[in-house]
Amino acid sequence: MFLRVATMAALLFAPLYAQAPAKADPAAALPDAREIINRHIKAVGGREAILGHKSLHAKGTLSIPASSINGPIELFGAANPDRMVVKTSVPGIGEIIEGFDGSHAWSLSPLTGPMLKIGKELSQTKLDADFYSELRDPKKYPNVKTLEKTTFDGRPCYKVAVTRIDGSEDVDYYDVATGLKAGSVNTRESPMGTLTLTSTEGDYKKFGNLLHATKVTQKVMGVEQVITLVSLEYDKVAASAFAPPAEIKALIK
Repeated sequence: MFLRVATMAALLFAPLYAQAPAKADPAAALPDAREIINRHIKAVGGREAILGHKSLHAKGTLSIPASSINGPIELFGAANPDRMVVKTSVPGIGEIIEGFDGSHAWSLSPLTGPMLKIGKELSQTKLDADFYSELRDPKKYPNVKTLEKTTFDGRPCYKVAVTRIDGSEDVDYYDVATGLKAGSVNTRESPMGTLTLTSTEGDYKKFGNLLHATKVTQKVMGVEQVITLVSLEYDKVAASAFAPPAEIKALIK
């Protein structure tokens, strides 16, 4: 869930990471994609522990090293229905908010003003808000396939193609040694067109009964940003946290 919310944050600044092509290992027998995903689920704490939570609230920092930008980021997520909100405070710009309340997806920025997402942007955001995305529920991700054993972020990983119900495809990487997810490559629609976002995940730490990646490095359009998680708590988020701001409500018909 944290990465899916962080993906939304990345598109606020339109950051592309040109991952160096890695050499595949065709001789190795490849495990089934569901087996790889289930190993990650077990490594972070198990399916029962994941499903035992209904919301999360995380705080951290977002930095763009090339621009010397550093500011706080706050993430909210919930299930039934899936919802999420990302709030970022950018020095010299102000507060930027992205959200999905279960029906409407929006962004609010001093640079662009209030905007509603429609069409493919809306459907992609709805899937990105999947609170239990780590489970890769076949109802939302009907086809998963192991492509190869390769190198990603300097470590041996299994490369898994994930087809979503909206027809888009993500590529996930899982660490061969630990089973934990190492990152992903995602293609998303944005006001600037189609963007490819590469994320690497690391520094897993335990919050409650689950492990979470606390450092996510994202690159898109030649810009790198780093999200560092410093706190996370479960099941204390009020429904009001996902209410659209007044400027967005004015756009909803």
